[in-house]
Amino acid sequence: MNVEKWTAILYNYTIVSEYKIIVPDNDVLACVCGINDSNLQLIEESLGVSVYTRGNEISIESENPEITQKFQFIMDRIIDEIYDGGKNSEDIVVSVLNTQKKVNADEISILVPGSVKKIYPRTQNQAEYINLLQTKDMVFCTGSAGSGKTFLAVAEALRLVLSHKKNKIIITRPVVEAGESLGFLPGDLEQKIDPYLRPLRDAMEAIVTPETVRKLSEAGIIEVAPLAYMRGRTLNNAVIILDEAQNTTCTQMKMFLTRMGDNSKVFITGDPTQIDLPKKTQSGLVHSISILYKIEDIGFMELTADDVVRNHLVKKIVRAYEHESEKCE
Repeated sequence: MNVEKWTAILYNYTIVSEYKIIVPDNDVLACVCGINDSNLQLIEESLGVSVYTRGNEISIESENPEITQKFQFIMDRIIDEIYDGGKNSEDIVVSVLNTQKKVNADEISILVPGSVKKIYPRTQNQAEYINLLQTKDMVFCTGSAGSGKTFLAVAEALRLVLSHKKNKIIITRPVVEAGESLGFLPGDLEQKIDPYLRPLRDAMEAIVTPETVRKLSEAGIIEVAPLAYMRGRTLNNAVIILDEAQNTTCTQMKMFLTRMGDNSKVFITGDPTQIDLPKKTQSGLVHSISILYKIEDIGFMELTADDVVRNHLVKKIVRAYEHESEKCE
């Protein structure tokens, strides 16, 4: 027996493991693969290994467990997005692969207890925004309509409360009245303010069931209030969300930011291009960012038209307005 020969063979032998995913729905499988397997080619370029299809199976062969883990994460995300109503599979694949570039896979999803699915970022900026929401106690996020700034803040707030890391969610918005005083609207305080905060409730009900939202509200775990009602309070062990913050005055913003108590998180979202304040009144959102941006413990994120995840027409509309504003400048 030639011992040296067999030692050399064993030394050079590499165990290559196969990892496969079964996609039982043929329509979903076709979307995952793309036209002429174009989506699989994008995945191959990202992973650096070949992707094989056989029947309803998609698989790779790799000796590197990090590659197989990344493959599993990418495929799970793509399939989730398609089941969730994604139409353009190539856009979905490109979006998923882009979010893999800088942020670790474990840091770019929000798993809300009781939700039927994980919430993933659709863009690299959204991935970095989620990272800030999960690592900073105060986060400012500005962005266009449909960029996900409010939805992701609400998702992280629900995760923290339903996993018992925070006691309650407090959501507020400045009430910018348009000819009709809040005091003259019918109903109690919550009924008066509900139209202003409806977008945040819609976001919650897209993540967990309306019944869950109702129970949390009845138990006082979700609290809604006009911004003016924040004065004099210290908010401990809570997630506080200020939406439409571009419509706060500088005085209101200072008041709000100083309500933060022990073990609390504060998420501030707004769109500086949609300020409804009277002329010559400075936006509290714009002002606060300009004076707080050097504080390392505060996170700042700016989302753009490229991060818009609503109907594709919304993205085109936002870009058109951005282009027009640049011409006006």
